Amino acid sequence: MKQAISFGQAVPRQKKPRLLRELAKNKYIYIMLVPFLLFYIIFMYGPMYGAMIAFKDFTPKLGILGSPWVGIKHFEAFFGSIYFWRLLRNTISISLQTLVFGFPAPIILALLLNEVRQAWFKKTVQTISYMPHFISLVVVCGIIKIFTGSEGIINDFMVQFGQERRDLLLDPALFQPIYVISDIWQKIGWESIIYLAALSSVDQELYEAARIDGAGKWRQLLSVTLPCILPTIVVMLILRVGSMMNIGFEKIILLYNGNTYETADVISSYVYRKGIQEFSYSFSTAVGLFNSVINFFLVLSANTISKKVNDTSLW
Repeated sequence: MKQAISFGQAVPRQKKPRLLRELAKNKYIYIMLVPFLLFYIIFMYGPMYGAMIAFKDFTPKLGILGSPWVGIKHFEAFFGSIYFWRLLRNTISISLQTLVFGFPAPIILALLLNEVRQAWFKKTVQTISYMPHFISLVVVCGIIKIFTGSEGIINDFMVQFGQERRDLLLDPALFQPIYVISDIWQKIGWESIIYLAALSSVDQELYEAARIDGAGKWRQLLSVTLPCILPTIVVMLILRVGSMMNIGFEKIILLYNGNTYETADVISSYVYRKGIQEFSYSFSTAVGLFNSVINFFLVLSANTISKKVNDTSLW
């Protein structure tokens, strides 16, 4: 027989599932998350459906589903193209130079700013270094063209050492150094913010203990500062490696010309020309998909290596 519940006895409340309790407790935080989720769903994951046209002869009239399947025809055409090795070489070359010279630059700037004790000087340097990030890319490329032109300030400096005036962007050998140096100038201040935030969280008692042990500034840097911000550096490095092949085509097409195709043309600029200018939608999608797959394996490899070496990873 079921036990009868007396009139005055309290009925036990049924607990809500843990997920519902979490949503109810932090509902406002999750509401703030909705716009970001919608952004990624609509603009990042939604367009992945269109990657299907890499395996089709796509025409706008027939649509994605109506266009005929051709398998890996466009991939074979790209791999057999006379431009394949040039595009791959230039993309890897610019990416590696940007990684080797560009990745340490904001770390070094953050370490230097962290040692500055004059607040006004520190804020001034930070403001000046942040400014290029907020300048339109078209304006930045215009500045680069003016500075590297035959009448630009760089040529004025070179003339003092007996060099002849010339348009530096017309020299294929100089395109990649100009691109990398200008990229560092654009990003060094903005990317240093995250390292300055990491440095601000380092326990000052560690520095005090190091000074008691007789450690100078250099030893404090090696034994305290760098180990404390190493997880941040590793995560940022994994993200940078994962986007190595994603060189933005905008800056390339604003700076390159017919004389510098041999060293300036990269996969993204090639995709732009084939897809937008020549309307080869399926072929350009195949090239872009190949580029994305390479990036995917790069970020997986970097994450795996980092996890095994120092137990720091994205997942």
